[in-house]
Amino acid sequence: MIDEPAPAGRGAVARLLTELAYDVFDEPVPVPTARFRLGCALDSVASSTDQAEFVRSRLWPCPPRLVTSASHRVSWVDSQGVTNVAHCGSLGPAVPIVAREATLALWARLRADGRLAERADAVDSEQADLLAGVTTDKVPAEILRTGVDAAARVLTQHAYLAGTTPYDEPVAFAEALRDSGIFNTVAGTWHWGLQASTYRRGLIPVQLVCFGGRMTYSADTVAALRELKETRIEAARACDDSDPSAAQYAALGSGEQPRCLAHAPHSVDGRRVSLVTQVANSFVDAFTRLFAVVTVDVEDSDETGDVDCQGEVFEVPDMTCQHCIRTITKAVGEFGVAPPQFDLETKRVVASFGSAEVRARSFAAIRARGYTVVPVPR
Repeated sequence: MIDEPAPAGRGAVARLLTELAYDVFDEPVPVPTARFRLGCALDSVASSTDQAEFVRSRLWPCPPRLVTSASHRVSWVDSQGVTNVAHCGSLGPAVPIVAREATLALWARLRADGRLAERADAVDSEQADLLAGVTTDKVPAEILRTGVDAAARVLTQHAYLAGTTPYDEPVAFAEALRDSGIFNTVAGTWHWGLQASTYRRGLIPVQLVCFGGRMTYSADTVAALRELKETRIEAARACDDSDPSAAQYAALGSGEQPRCLAHAPHSVDGRRVSLVTQVANSFVDAFTRLFAVVTVDVEDSDETGDVDCQGEVFEVPDMTCQHCIRTITKAVGEFGVAPPQFDLETKRVVASFGSAEVRARSFAAIRARGYTVVPVPR
């Protein structure tokens, strides 16, 4: 039972999510205890024209000096057989790879938790309408899944900056991020879409300041993130954009500075709960325990470009949520392709292309939006 008055709009949805999941992450998430190995391929990331154009056009007015690029692109197949791509810096590829395994462990907890399923089934039509009007992912479990994925991105992206901190071991760095409240800082200062779009390109628009064993954002980082948020909101209000996240920006009241729905704490059954804090604590705990059992082998890269096939199935390893689905659907729709079928867990997409040319142009359009396309031969 919630122990506080009901707010309106986004506040009501934030309260609802807390009520649904306030105790889901109370116990340690089960993870494998036997050692296992995962292989990966590494490719160096050079400063590219695409990255420079993205910083100029999509990260304005953030100063380029605040933007750091990863040093390598990582591709691998996780323990569930799903292809993944990410980026890494001085801490190496183990960070995104083990972060993915921690994500899978937390997702399994969400699927198995009967309390969450029972409460979600009891959501009434008015609450469902609130979710539909405020969130891109409409189903509570999917919203929480996206939040877990965001926690993995926080660790992976900030690890690009580890060389500017005293922490040269992945576990120590992850624990310092948690103890410094950086997961909460991201939830309170980054605008919707910024994390996913920069993550796909191996960039982070942040500088860290370290003192007293803690990390925080520099003052100019905080100012730049606020400007980015305000610019995004103004752009949404100025144009008619069918993107659901843009509609959410446009609906904000004058001067309102939105934060992640899981950021604000709420009182539930006599306890003060912040879902962001709970997810961050559970994620870092799982990451720490998994790091002790996962061995990462770096293999020779055999990347040779697109597979020469005309199949309708392809993978988008950096696809994470309903916003990604809408973006990809819109990209291929520009070439007359009907809405594809998507599986966010396996990262697989099934589309019907009219010709090899349409297929090639569709893939190019998806990549232009920052996603990776992996064709699957028939």
